[in-house]
Amino acid sequence: MDRRRFLAGASALAATPALAGAEPAWGPGPAPPRPERRPLRITQLGRVRVDPYAWLRDPNWAQVSRNPQLLQPEIRAHLEAENRYAQALMAPAEAAAEAYAKAMDALTADAVAEPPAEDGPWAYYSYVRPGEDHRVHARRPRGGGTEEILLDEAARARGHAYYRVLEAQHSPDHRLFAWAEDLEGGDRHLICVRELDTGKLHVSKRADGYGWQGLVISPCSQWVFWIWRDPLSRPARVYRRPARGGEDVLVYEEKDPALFMSLGRTASASHVTLRVQGPDLDEWRLIPAADPTGAPLLVEPRTPGLHYQVEEWGGELVILTDADGALDGKLMRTPLDAPGRGNWRDWMGHEPGRHLLEMRPFRDAFVRLQRRDGRLEVVVTPRSGREHTLAFDEAAYAVRLEPQQEHAGSVLRLVYQSPRTPPQWLACDLASGARRVVKAAGAGPRFRREDFEVRRLFAPAPDGQQVPVTVLMRVGTALDGRAPLLLYGYGAYGVSSEAEFSVPALALVQQGWIYAIAHVRGGSEKGRGWFLDGRRFHKRNSFTDFIACGEHLARQGYTAPRRMVGYGLSAGGLLMGGVANLRPDLWAGLIAQVPFVDMLNTMSDANHPLVPAFRPDWGDPLSDPQAYDYIASISPYENVRPQAYPPILATAGIRDDRVSYWEPAKWVAELRHTGTGRAPVLFETNMAAGHQASSGLSDQHRQMGRFWAFADLCVGRSLA
Repeated sequence: MDRRRFLAGASALAATPALAGAEPAWGPGPAPPRPERRPLRITQLGRVRVDPYAWLRDPNWAQVSRNPQLLQPEIRAHLEAENRYAQALMAPAEAAAEAYAKAMDALTADAVAEPPAEDGPWAYYSYVRPGEDHRVHARRPRGGGTEEILLDEAARARGHAYYRVLEAQHSPDHRLFAWAEDLEGGDRHLICVRELDTGKLHVSKRADGYGWQGLVISPCSQWVFWIWRDPLSRPARVYRRPARGGEDVLVYEEKDPALFMSLGRTASASHVTLRVQGPDLDEWRLIPAADPTGAPLLVEPRTPGLHYQVEEWGGELVILTDADGALDGKLMRTPLDAPGRGNWRDWMGHEPGRHLLEMRPFRDAFVRLQRRDGRLEVVVTPRSGREHTLAFDEAAYAVRLEPQQEHAGSVLRLVYQSPRTPPQWLACDLASGARRVVKAAGAGPRFRREDFEVRRLFAPAPDGQQVPVTVLMRVGTALDGRAPLLLYGYGAYGVSSEAEFSVPALALVQQGWIYAIAHVRGGSEKGRGWFLDGRRFHKRNSFTDFIACGEHLARQGYTAPRRMVGYGLSAGGLLMGGVANLRPDLWAGLIAQVPFVDMLNTMSDANHPLVPAFRPDWGDPLSDPQAYDYIASISPYENVRPQAYPPILATAGIRDDRVSYWEPAKWVAELRHTGTGRAPVLFETNMAAGHQASSGLSDQHRQMGRFWAFADLCVGRSLA
């Protein structure tokens, strides 16, 4: 998910038809699809369950995710029937959905042109041309001059229904430009390298590259390191290939299917880094710039329960770790030639409540990003001089360090934003802390920041914990319970839902909605303990936290029961399924995008590519009776009850090998069979996309516009 930064940029919704109403605006429609129930009896760990819709899972699903034409005809017929049904019931909202989408299309381009990142003799940047969906990557001489296009994504995307680029980067010697591209939506990437002096393009023969942090050019600019995905989509090997073409050489192979890998370079470009990572461990290797073909140097062997990150500063390694009970992290140092844990020595000790997130060394300063009391801070430690903190004064906001920084420079580049503040690119003097706005993203002529208000609330959970809630609303909105409210949540894998500027959120708020983010347990908004208290045998806390946030917002007058629509994607879709079962009466509707709702069956599939990796987060129902029983008690599909459910919209992508299409398909079928209410349950499958749904901005806006139009129908806001 970043999948966490699903859509960020500028937004000011252009004039749309007025919306009015108070009761759900669903009109008459056709009867919903009701797939045949074919009970499958499953015996596991002495327990028996019956799955009536197991047949919706194609037995060759892995092949189907790569080639949807292989989908069994009766399953395809059912998914197409579901799409037709959803289309029919959404017909009254099509005009509103299109209005939302067109406004986002028109206003987003103003926000995506980032300021150049200077590196050596060049300034690198990217932008989206008006009316296009994909980025142009370019550079110009640092002192000014003619633009040189390095990659035109739109040109590469022509002829493809899906196109996405990850890890676009220039080589340290400025003579190469590399990227990973996905042409199908299945997260399998071609590795591409362009020689900038000749224009010659080298493209891998097969799309088997792992895109996310799966590609890096060596510091010497002679090699490309990349991660290979096996037939089950697991990142399994690291290869090295000559940057200007040649045969691959195996660098490292990971045998444990539960672990992921990522590649990078240290900030000083002294080493290529190879990180092997699981939910409960880390293992790093370093490849020296001076010896790019040598064997990787192991820092510290993997140890369950030990997390660490590595950087190089001043000829030493800096280790960010939770060793010795440092739950929220501490900094340690060790010699480069003796990197093992036995040589680690404390540098900045553990401080409970101060969660260390990221470190960025410069030649003359060390920068860290941390979270204290739920608020992000940037702290600069000069090599000589006093430490200083860059603080921000909005009630809720997001800060990120720019990935491209000049190691020998005196300026830190970062991006600041909030739900009412479009992204601002800041340059901060490392010595003094003085900062200036290099560029501020626009949000269209209709947007005025002062018309909106951001608040940070705290909702009391049933066990007494205080759950942060970020609220975006128009200034002057009456807290009389009449406003409709959309409540977003995720709460898994330690991923924090940052208070970022969002195109869709602002679009809703301009139409009279309140938008809120529930920072439930399972994320890391209040430190690593917040994450641990919302995973595995504590997962129910995520559900009850979300409900507590909704109830608190209603008590405070921001909205009222049955005036709230919940929204989550992937593990956030699991959240929607959980709160639907526990408190169906609280919601006007729920939007579950690619929802992980068939937990018990998926986690019982040893051949699923993600199951080994995520057992620490959810438990192993194949070997642990306690895990089986707990998952069975919270899995949305297994816990559908004979009760009235709110309107629900669920989505899937046929190429998705993370949350497969049959999970929401089975859940929706069970909701219709067992639920006792009359509210519609809709299910839409993108018959070409994967977990990311859409690759282009306009397609993403159309999907979000459709979600918001569904939300309007749920609260009775129809075209007047």
